[in-house]
Amino acid sequence: MDKMIQDGKGYVTITNDGATILKQTQAQDIEAGDGTTSVVIIAGSLLDSCTKLLQKGIHPTIISESFQKALEKEILTDMSRPVELSDRETLLNSATTSLNSKVVSQYSSLLSPMSVNAVMKVIDPAMATSVDLREIEIVKKLGGTIDDCELVEGLVLTQKVANSGITRVEKAKIGLIQFCLSASKMDMDNQIVVSDYVQMDRVLREERAYILNLVKQIKKTGYALSDLALHFLNKMKTMVVKDIEREDIEFICKTIGTKPVAHIDQFTADMLGSAELAEEVNLNGSGKLLKITGCTSPRKTVTIVNHSNELITSIHDALCVIHCLVKKRALMAGGGAPEIELTLQLTEYSRTLSGMESYCIRAFADAMEVISFQVMLAENAGLNPISTVTELRNRHAQGEKTTGINELVVQPLLVSASALTLATETVQSILKIDDVVNTR
Repeated sequence: MDKMIQDGKGYVTITNDGATILKQTQAQDIEAGDGTTSVVIIAGSLLDSCTKLLQKGIHPTIISESFQKALEKEILTDMSRPVELSDRETLLNSATTSLNSKVVSQYSSLLSPMSVNAVMKVIDPAMATSVDLREIEIVKKLGGTIDDCELVEGLVLTQKVANSGITRVEKAKIGLIQFCLSASKMDMDNQIVVSDYVQMDRVLREERAYILNLVKQIKKTGYALSDLALHFLNKMKTMVVKDIEREDIEFICKTIGTKPVAHIDQFTADMLGSAELAEEVNLNGSGKLLKITGCTSPRKTVTIVNHSNELITSIHDALCVIHCLVKKRALMAGGGAPEIELTLQLTEYSRTLSGMESYCIRAFADAMEVISFQVMLAENAGLNPISTVTELRNRHAQGEKTTGINELVVQPLLVSASALTLATETVQSILKIDDVVNTR
C-alpha cells in the first residue's frame, strides 16, 4: 500500500518507499538501498516482545545477549544461493521484484533492463565488489511519459543551449569554466561617473580589450570562443551552456574528463574534456535536452532520463538491488520464506537451550511470526492468509526452505540480512535506556 505524507509546508508526497517515509532509517537505505520498511516492522515486533519479557522480570542484558545469539545463527545465509553477474535473467528478476511493489510496476519490463544495464556499464562484472551509484545520474525532465525514459551512456544536461544556432558539435572539446566571460564587476561601493561620449567610448573599448584578452587565452587551449555576446559565439561554431548547477559539477567532470577552471590563467589544453558528439535534442514537444556521448574519459558513467518523481525512487531501489547482488552475490526466495524459516529454526534452537536464554530466543522467533509478513503478503496477493501460512509452515517443516508465496519474488541476501541486523541492533540500543528525562 502507498502512503500519503504531508509536511509542514503543505507539500504532499505519495510513496511506499521506506526511505522516503522514514528518514530515521537511513542506515539501512545507505547500506542496502532497500528494506527500510522491514527494519521498522521487525524492530517494532521485537520491541513488543521485549516489553513482555521485561514485564516478566527478565533483565535487559539477558534479552540483548539472547537476541544477539539468535542473530548470529545466520539462518538467512544458509537458505540463500550464489549468483553470478553473468546470469542476466536472475538480475532482471531481482530488479522486477523491487519494481513490482511500486506505482510504476506495469513498466517493469522497461525499467528492469534499464537498471541492470546501467549498473553493468559502470563496473567490471568480473572484478567488481561494489557499485558507486553516484556514477549513475538520474535526470528528471518534466513532460513526456515513462515510455520516453532512456539510458544514455554519457552526460545529459537539462539546460538549454544559450546560442540556439549551434545544436550539434562533433569531436567536441569541452571546458567547464567558473569565471565570467564579461567585464569585471566592481564592488558595490564603487561608481563610475561618465560625463561625455569620449569617456563612454573609452569604457567600452577597455571592456572589449579585456574580453578579447580572455578570448585569446581560451583560443590557445584549442577551444574557440568569440567576444562580447552569445550571437558571436554562434558565428564561431561554439556551443555554450550556462547556469550549470554546482552539485552537478563533480559528475560532469567524471563523465567528460574535464576539470573546473576558476581563473582564465588556469585554462589550458589539459583542462579540457572531449566527446564524440554533443547534440541538443527535442523531446516530442516537452522541451529539449543536451546529450553528450562518446566521452573519452576512463571513468564510465551513465545517465537515466526520466519524467516522473515516483520514478526516481523506483529506479533507485532497482539499482540498489543490483548493487546488493554485486556487493554480496547471493539471492534468496521472498514471499514470506525467510520469516517462516527464521521462526521454525529459532524455535528449534531455543529447545536446545535452558533458562532465560531459551525463553528470550523463543520470543525472538515468535516476533518473526507475529510480524505476520506472511499474512500481509498473502492478503496482498489475494490469498487466504490462514491456509496459506499454515501450508508454508508445513512445507518448511518438511525441509523446503525456499518455499514462499508463489509470486516469483526473489531478493538479495544483503537486504534481508542487513535489515534483520539493523533492527536487532536498534532494539539492543533501546534496551540500554533505563529512563527518560524531560527537559525544557
